[in-house]
Amino acid sequence: MSEQMNDDALKALKIAFTYMPKAIEVTQYEYGDRYQAVLAHIETVREMLLLNDVDPEEVYGEVDPDNTPNSSY
Repeated sequence: MSEQMNDDALKALKIAFTYMPKAIEVTQYEYGDRYQAVLAHIETVREMLLLNDVDPEEVYGEVDPDNTPNSSY
């Protein structure tokens, strides 16, 4: 699936991604037996963003710049 998403769908995906937990926050203690499925879902969304030329690490600042800490690099 290498087709680019339309702008509205991509914007919706970016917004949803900002509300997803970060992979480092997903543990078996916190999510139980479904922690691996949650990690797979996060990776799927990251891959779709990358396929659409969007850096997942930059999405937070783009979607909500007022509540995003400044980059350290």
